[in-house]
Amino acid sequence: MAFAKKTLFLLLTSLAIAHITLAGDPDILTDFVLPPDSPPVDGNFFTFTGFRFLVSAPLPPKFTAVKATMEQFPALIGQSVSYAVLIYPGGSVNPVHTHPRSAELLFLTQGTLEVGFVDTKNTLYTQTLQPGDVFVFPKGLVHFQYNADTKNPALAISAFGSANAGTVSLPNSLFNTSIDDSVLALSFKTDVATIQKLKAGLKG
Repeated sequence: MAFAKKTLFLLLTSLAIAHITLAGDPDILTDFVLPPDSPPVDGNFFTFTGFRFLVSAPLPPKFTAVKATMEQFPALIGQSVSYAVLIYPGGSVNPVHTHPRSAELLFLTQGTLEVGFVDTKNTLYTQTLQPGDVFVFPKGLVHFQYNADTKNPALAISAFGSANAGTVSLPNSLFNTSIDDSVLALSFKTDVATIQKLKAGLKG
């Protein structure tokens, strides 16, 4: 009986490890990976033009993340890198979130940002970034960025060690699901009315 339980435990552990491993970037045996039914490639395949509008367009009115991941830029498949340009109008926030498959290396090019993350011991690390500063958000940890300057925008560039780092927005994951309001209220040590206000604010 004990042997059967141990065997079952080892099998389930192996499956969990395999599942976690498959969620990351694949190790490729070729120089690059072509999508199925791809025509012959040239330099265009390795060029991403999705940031061009940032050079001349007016800034968006709310926080915006423009990504170059394998979804937008298939040449990144198997390369374990991706990129994002983050635009923060005055007073805007990149809500609390995590990247389950990569650390984030943020380089601030314009404005100032209040940034922070919480480690697994529930310790909060914060910093006020100035242009030219680089800040690392460790893999999988909950973090945020906030432009406290209500008059001036901020602009940052983030690099990731995965072609598909993933983003889990905690407000969306918690408040835009079917988790009962009373459960959320107990979890956050508040009342149902406050939870409903938070949900309404996200929808607005």
